Amino acid sequence: METTLISTIYSIEPVMICITNFSPKRVILLREEDAPVEKTKVEQILQDTVGKFIDLEPRLTSLYDVVRIAHDTADVIENEYAHDRRVVVNVSGGRKTQALGALFGCYARHDMVERIVYVTEEDSEVIDLPILNFGISPTKRLVLDELKSGETSVKKLALKIGISRGMTYNHIRELREMGFIAKNNLKITSAGELAVI
Repeated sequence: METTLISTIYSIEPVMICITNFSPKRVILLREEDAPVEKTKVEQILQDTVGKFIDLEPRLTSLYDVVRIAHDTADVIENEYAHDRRVVVNVSGGRKTQALGALFGCYARHDMVERIVYVTEEDSEVIDLPILNFGISPTKRLVLDELKSGETSVKKLALKIGISRGMTYNHIRELREMGFIAKNNLKITSAGELAVI
């Protein structure tokens, strides 16, 4: 089975260490449009050195919108997994928001990711990060999906989901405790949006 490396990018070292350790056939580099010169130089060096042997593809995403970065990462993971490839994600480079977005995208597709790694700057050690998930049941996911689509009535939520109002209130309370629904109103938070990617 072939491996795809999905990687945030800034300097070349973490990406090359992951290429050396995981021998991917494909490398997908997450970066923003109008990336700084440092990123484009690294991308060009990678293309010149390993591009003859490895399919190297930049994937444009946001610099600061963590939900969009997570969504873009989840899309890439799904696509690679659908092509029967092992997926390894490196979150060592780039802005923290890009690394976090990539990490959350992994959590959204936790069952499709083989490894999430971070390469230390000091000694270039590859550290495995835990592959977590958002820990919500299918019913809680339905509640969040309905809130995301704009529903604000508990009565209508209960009817749409097919559960009692009491159960709906319980799910809302638990989702609030998890930080997926706002404390003061019935609106999904950005954490909730991440959970339903």
